[in-house]
Amino acid sequence: MYKYFPHTDDDIRQMLDVIGVNSLEDLYAEVPEELKLKKDLELPEGKSEIEVRKIIQSLAEQNKPMVCFAGGGVYDHYTPSVVPYLASRSEFSTSYTPYQAEISQGTLEYIFEYQTMMADLTGMDLSNASMYDGSTATAEAMMMCIHAAKKRNKALISSTFNPEVKRVVETYAKFHGVELIEIPEKDGVMDKAIANELIAANDVAGLLVAQPNYHGIIEDFSGLSDICHAHKTLLVINTVASALGVLRTPKEWGADIACGDAQSLGIPMNYGGPYIGYLCTNMDLVRKMPGRLVGATTDAEGKRAFVLTMQAREQHIRREKATSNICTAQGFMCLFVASYLSLMGESGLKEVNEQSYAAAHYLQEELIKTGLFEDVYPGKPFLNEVTLRYTGKDLKSLRLAMAEKGYLLGIVAEGSEDKLIVAATELRSKSEIDNLVNELKNMKAL
Repeated sequence: MYKYFPHTDDDIRQMLDVIGVNSLEDLYAEVPEELKLKKDLELPEGKSEIEVRKIIQSLAEQNKPMVCFAGGGVYDHYTPSVVPYLASRSEFSTSYTPYQAEISQGTLEYIFEYQTMMADLTGMDLSNASMYDGSTATAEAMMMCIHAAKKRNKALISSTFNPEVKRVVETYAKFHGVELIEIPEKDGVMDKAIANELIAANDVAGLLVAQPNYHGIIEDFSGLSDICHAHKTLLVINTVASALGVLRTPKEWGADIACGDAQSLGIPMNYGGPYIGYLCTNMDLVRKMPGRLVGATTDAEGKRAFVLTMQAREQHIRREKATSNICTAQGFMCLFVASYLSLMGESGLKEVNEQSYAAAHYLQEELIKTGLFEDVYPGKPFLNEVTLRYTGKDLKSLRLAMAEKGYLLGIVAEGSEDKLIVAATELRSKSEIDNLVNELKNMKAL
C-alpha cells in the first residue's frame, strides 16, 4: 500500500512508537468519516515507461513549431548548449535554502556571480536576485522610489511601456495606495515636456521609463536625470537585458534604478516561463532594495565563501515592516543567465545585438516592399523590434493564415487592429525572412 515510502516496516514502527500511535491510519483519526474517500481514485491503470513516453510524445507533437517573428518582452535568442549542461551540474544544486550558507555554497556562488554580471551590464553598484520577471521588477522599483521619498506618494510611468508590465505596476500601486500617473506618448516616445512639468511640482517620488519601448523604439533620455534629481525624483529605466550589450547603460543615463526582464540572456521562451527579472541600483538605495543579496566573505579558515547579507531588508526578519514580501531567488534562472553571460562575454553579446539589428531592419524593409505594411514611426531608431501598420483589411486573419504556414507573425499592438509589432533576433536567417515575405506575397487579399 505504501510501496513508494523510502522506509522499512521497522522504520515506520519506530516512528509510530515515538509519536504514540498504532498505525498510519491513526494519523487521520481526527478527520470525520464523511470526509474520507471510500473508493479508489479514478485513475487509469498503470502503464509501462515506454507507454508513458509515447503518450507524452503524442501530446508534444500537437504543438506546432513556428518560425518566431514575435517579441513584445520575450525574445527568441539562441541558448548555447553548454548553458543547460552547466545548469544541471550537481555542484550548483542543493535542497537547502540559501539562508543556510554552510551547505549552500554552490547556490550562493552562482547568485553572487549573477549579481556581479548584472551590475556590470547596467553600470549600477549592485544587483539583487529575487525578481520573478520584468513586470514585478518594475513594480518593485516603483515601490523603492516611494519608500525612499517617504513623504511623496506619487509615481510617473511612461505610456510607452509594455501594457503587460504597466498593468502589474498599476496593481502594485493600487494596493499600496500609490498615485500612479501615466505620461502620454508623442510620436512613439514619452512626451518629455509633460514629464518635466509633472516633475517640477516637487511631489513625484519616481519616474519609470522604458528602453527600448513597447513600439521597439530606442528613446533619448538626455537631460532627464538632471531634471529628476533637481526635484528629488528618482529615475527608473526598464531595459531589455540583452540590449544592454550595445545600448547606453542606465548608469550612463543617470538612472537611480535599473530593472527589466533577463529572459533575453540565454533563457528559452519555453511557452511563457519561468523567467527572471533583474533589479539593480546604487549603494545609497540598498536598504530600500527588496529580495536577496549575496556577498563574498571569508570563512574561519580564511577561504573565500558566500553569504546572504543585509537581511534586515527581508520579510523573514520582520514581515510587517519588510521592504517587500517578494520571496524567491530565481536560482536556476540566475544560473542560466550567469552561464550565458560568462560564455558570451562583451564581444559575444555585442555580436548578438548586431545580428539582431541587421535581421530586424532587413525584415522591416522587406515587409514594407510587399506593399502590405508601412512604417508607423519612420526615422525612429530601433534594435530588434519594430511597429508596422498593416494596409490590408484583417490583420487577425492574416496572422492566423501565416501561423498555418508555420510563421508566428509578430503581435498585434494592444488597443489597435492594424498595428503589428514584429521582431527578429540573431536566430532569424535571411532565408527565413525571405520565405516569410514570399508567403505573404502569395497570400490572397485579407
